[in-house]
Amino acid sequence: MSIALITGSCGLVGSESAYFFSKKGFEIIGIDNNLRQFFFGEDGSTIWQRKELKEKIKKYTHFSADIRSYNNLEKIFKKYKKKIKIIIHCAAQPSHDYGKNFPLLDFNVNAAGTLNMLELTKRYCPESVFINMSTNKVYGDNPNKLHIVEKAKRWELRTNDQNFKGIKESFSLDSCTHSFFGVSKVYSDLIAQEYGKNSGLKTVSFRGGCITGPNHSGAKLHGFLSYLVKSSLKNKQYSLIGYKGKQVRDNIHSSDLVNCFWEVFKKPQKGESYNIGGGRKSNCSIIEALEMVESLAKIKIKKNYIKKNRVGDHIWYISDLSKFQKDYPNWKQKYDTKEILEELIENAKRTT
Repeated sequence: MSIALITGSCGLVGSESAYFFSKKGFEIIGIDNNLRQFFFGEDGSTIWQRKELKEKIKKYTHFSADIRSYNNLEKIFKKYKKKIKIIIHCAAQPSHDYGKNFPLLDFNVNAAGTLNMLELTKRYCPESVFINMSTNKVYGDNPNKLHIVEKAKRWELRTNDQNFKGIKESFSLDSCTHSFFGVSKVYSDLIAQEYGKNSGLKTVSFRGGCITGPNHSGAKLHGFLSYLVKSSLKNKQYSLIGYKGKQVRDNIHSSDLVNCFWEVFKKPQKGESYNIGGGRKSNCSIIEALEMVESLAKIKIKKNYIKKNRVGDHIWYISDLSKFQKDYPNWKQKYDTKEILEELIENAKRTT
């Protein structure tokens, strides 16, 4: 049986990938040591997801390995070798704030961990497809240099702006301020490209926007829509941080993203990167998101405004999906932001 090896298997994208590829007939090897709980506290714990994966997927094997340990990972690769047909690398330290306070840990997880995975892939299963979860934060704050205009509830580009459709992959990664998190993910993205172009591995990186879905263990420092819904339904105060709460995010459902992985598996590339997010179909400002949740859940959200923005944070970011859609025309985006929020609210009400 073909194996899908998934790091961060109990996180949002990892678990969605596990369920998807198991239905496609793959045996699932999950690697996840619940580092999210260390980063974000009890809200970030994914132990519940590990239990569900073991219960719901017949061919699921879990390893609590740390991707920072080459030796521990090597034991897994040695065991399965060329049975591994696809690697979906989702394990990461995903927070701006945490990366700033703990840069060594951030870099070791995001950069060194990715390097470990790529080198072991080259050594033990070089024909496998390697999916690397990158981020739109590789562009630093360069998107903030666009001609952004203030609207009533959002920052926006003029419709005749060349970037109105979204940020392309050719957008500069240089001459800007990155967060520490962004820098470590730049390395992860570029080293994956290098193993593709220089070593011939089938590597594709996805520079994700805001990814969410019902399996998201949203926490205060990571998981925008998930945490907004979860905290609001518990009547907790929500903080709007910087840019008047009008900063724009594009939002992609984890199911839509994992379908991208499937398309790449069927037609691999070597050393490619794609911007992936909600695009023009699915985006909102923070204020707009709050209003949608209030309307859909029929609640009033307690909120406060923090004037100072996070370093490297985007005022406006929408992904241009044209490159991926051109290379993979069979991929179809299903969810918009309203549909994502409806699902999150329904799931949160059912589980709380």
